[in-house]
Amino acid sequence: MNRFSIRALCVLMALAFSLPAMADELADKAVGQCNKAAALWKSAGRDKAIATLADPANGFKDKDVVVYVQGLDGVMIHHPWNPGFIGKDLKGMQDPDGKLWVQEMIKTAKEKGSGWVEYKFINANTKKIEPRAAYVERVDDVLVGCAISKN
Repeated sequence: MNRFSIRALCVLMALAFSLPAMADELADKAVGQCNKAAALWKSAGRDKAIATLADPANGFKDKDVVVYVQGLDGVMIHHPWNPGFIGKDLKGMQDPDGKLWVQEMIKTAKEKGSGWVEYKFINANTKKIEPRAAYVERVDDVLVGCAISKN
């Protein structure tokens, strides 16, 4: 094997081992942000929590982790990137495969208290359908969610 082949193999191996680590790091960040937002909701109450979540200076508006709050009835309460969702019942939303992912998030929050839900969604920047995952945590009559891209 020549030097170039060895270097190329080393680069490929490094990528193979680093990509899952980056995905795990992003998932850990999502869980952490979700826990932090849920604690804020519990301690500060609805109005103050929404104001805090909406203020970019507080670290909840992030390009990698989307923190949102949705009622267990399906109505969006807070969404940092799509204000058009706020006040809308999103239970009927389906991904391209027909998965009712909002309903699955509600079910996960109600039955387990917290957990991951995978679905597909259109990337606002690229306009391409991408795999996503959301970690959701129930707080009283809402779920706090943190969505990440799985790419």
